Amino acid sequence: MTIKHNQQLPNNHFRKHWQERVRVHFDQPGRKLRRRQARLSKAAAVAPRPVDKLRPIVRCPTVKYNRRVRPGRGFTLEELKAAAIPRKLALTIGIPVDHRRQNRSEEGLAVNVERLKGYKDKLILFPRHIGRPKKGDATKEDVAAARSAKVQATSALFPITGVDKAIKERSITSEEKDTSAYRKLRLARSDAKYVGAREKRAKAKAEAEAASKK
Repeated sequence: MTIKHNQQLPNNHFRKHWQERVRVHFDQPGRKLRRRQARLSKAAAVAPRPVDKLRPIVRCPTVKYNRRVRPGRGFTLEELKAAAIPRKLALTIGIPVDHRRQNRSEEGLAVNVERLKGYKDKLILFPRHIGRPKKGDATKEDVAAARSAKVQATSALFPITGVDKAIKERSITSEEKDTSAYRKLRLARSDAKYVGAREKRAKAKAEAEAASKK
């Protein structure tokens, strides 16, 4: 678009006063302090309960990231059953439950079951009434020791660490050359493709031999 006459500027608002709208974050040190104080006050409010919940170890999605592990949303019903922890009890002792997640491998199931069993062994379950403990509750001595220690369980007790599965290169052996997975798949695909034609050919050959004998 060309401008005619005295080269006047169009009536557009190009003066936005950007310096008045620039957002700065000079309050980062103060926010960091407030977040820390909030964490400490929350921990004191729930003491001697654990600060955070126990999370399962899950794999990241897609082939690109599935070598990495991360904390999941909750444990599956199969994992809880293998660890002998009822679902309703798990929700009350800091174990989240995710009924939608499914176990796709025996290794992942075993890792989370061991994680639950370790948490269960270290768990000190206070009775609701000291004089009337129920099955599974801690004794008076354990309760007194836990209160005197003043130590809260955190996620640092059950860290989620990745497993180093670095791939080491090596030469292919003669046995592996003879038993190639690619070759087996191609042969199986070929057999499935020509099974009808081969049956028809074998049947025709058998009929021809029978006719020649007559």
